Amino acid sequence: MKKVSVQCRHVRLSYGPTEVLKDVNIEIEPGEFFALLGPSGSGKSTLLRLIAGFNKHQSGELLIDGVDVSAKAPWQRNVGMVFQSYALWPHLSVWDNVAFGLVERKVDKATRRQKVGAALELVGLSAFAERRPNQLSGGQQQRVALARTIVIEPQVLLLDEPLSNLDKTLRVQMRQELLAMQRRLGLTTIFVTHDQEEAMTTADRMAVLDKGVVQQIGAPATLYDYPVNAFVANFVGTMNLLPGRVRARSGSSVTLDVDGIGDLRFPLVGDVPDGEHLTVSFRPHSLRVEVADAARDARYVWMPGTVDASEFLGEFTRYRVRVGTRQLAVDQAHYAGLSKFPVGGAVSLGLEPSQVRLLAA
Repeated sequence: MKKVSVQCRHVRLSYGPTEVLKDVNIEIEPGEFFALLGPSGSGKSTLLRLIAGFNKHQSGELLIDGVDVSAKAPWQRNVGMVFQSYALWPHLSVWDNVAFGLVERKVDKATRRQKVGAALELVGLSAFAERRPNQLSGGQQQRVALARTIVIEPQVLLLDEPLSNLDKTLRVQMRQELLAMQRRLGLTTIFVTHDQEEAMTTADRMAVLDKGVVQQIGAPATLYDYPVNAFVANFVGTMNLLPGRVRARSGSSVTLDVDGIGDLRFPLVGDVPDGEHLTVSFRPHSLRVEVADAARDARYVWMPGTVDASEFLGEFTRYRVRVGTRQLAVDQAHYAGLSKFPVGGAVSLGLEPSQVRLLAA
């Protein structure tokens, strides 16, 4: 199967006066697993349906394998789409559901038999060919929907939150199977989700959208470690954000008057935006938490705090620590025998400067 690219160039789409996609520019590499991530109303599903041909943009170009398909109908684009609801025919067997697209394309019986058999084997459902959808589990129905899409040999596979109807354990299993299948086929795949964990565990790269605007594109680790703004920082994982005013800049450090905390001085690591106001951002796991009177490592920026609350989450404990008038999330890795910090107890939080990102306010 040929690997193809997908490109959106200056795509704009409006419903009446409401602009849903605003100058979207995305280039998806051949054979890439690409995720569109964002909250409800961000435009991610609208963009996926636009690629499928179910939506029509007012300006810009949509290219598949270098060819502008903007004027082509959905059935002329050779893309396959798996919907959130799976949309299986309840009165048809698994075999007939998978064969449906081939029948519509008037593929001969011998070829249909070969292709459907191969698709069912690929998704591990050869033994379920005669069952009806209501005789299958949610995970099995999802596999049928995938087989039905793959059997027509699309150039691009589009997935619209296909795991959202499954319980958490099955979601993890199915996303692993989905990625393994995509790797075997080498099929360019675009996956829409609002779940950052799903996007980060499957995607080669992803785009974060908000209100129709692409905020950032990159590998999951890049977006997690180097978000370009506060929205991406907060949406891709949990982030502490502290707004502040610049009091002094030097060649090696910047001092901020952080709202509710006071002056904090940070060594300069990477690019620091211009402007009088900056936001200090850092992940909960990057904070070191110690009892209040512990010796302080000079490599850290230290802040005194009080434990407001704690949650035991298995792999780690998440503390809510009051620092000045601000509350910070702090994650401490758990191991057997580790004592918890008591609620109301005084602690010191150490922040490693290399883990801090200073964002434009």
